Amino acid sequence: MSSFLPENQLAIRRAALGLCQALAWAPVNEFALPAAGRRADIMALRPDHGFVCIEVKSGPRDFLTDRKWHEYRDWCDKLYFAVDDVFPLDLLPDDVGIIVVAVRHAPFGVLPECAIIRESPEQKLAPARRRALSHLFGHTAAMRLTMLEDPAITASLRAARRVD
Repeated sequence: MSSFLPENQLAIRRAALGLCQALAWAPVNEFALPAAGRRADIMALRPDHGFVCIEVKSGPRDFLTDRKWHEYRDWCDKLYFAVDDVFPLDLLPDDVGIIVVAVRHAPFGVLPECAIIRESPEQKLAPARRRALSHLFGHTAAMRLTMLEDPAITASLRAARRVD
């Protein structure tokens, strides 16, 4: 599988989400950060109330063209990159965690194996920022759950907003 295919990105994301669940982290995909226009690939809430940001990189080009990931550090306690098992790890900075996914070794339809091979250093969020992020995280998760549970209400609310 090419390191640049969307399927590769999706396989890495699925495996990272599975790892979050195995670690009892509560993940939210495409989490909009308060920073203007920034969206973390995965934001996860740990049982100890810490926040983990996971940036999924489908290949070297994806990493080298991304100039915004530095801003995510201000919104999490730990920052990780999730990459496939052929990604050149020496491209990644030394001060982030690394999650590696064995995409090429998983049969079709099976969740690829995934492991943290380097822990991220912890940078504790300030209490006020943690409180604001916790509120935003809970609100985002609750709104998404509501949309899943009753798509008809979601559609009618969207239609009503367009009329106003």
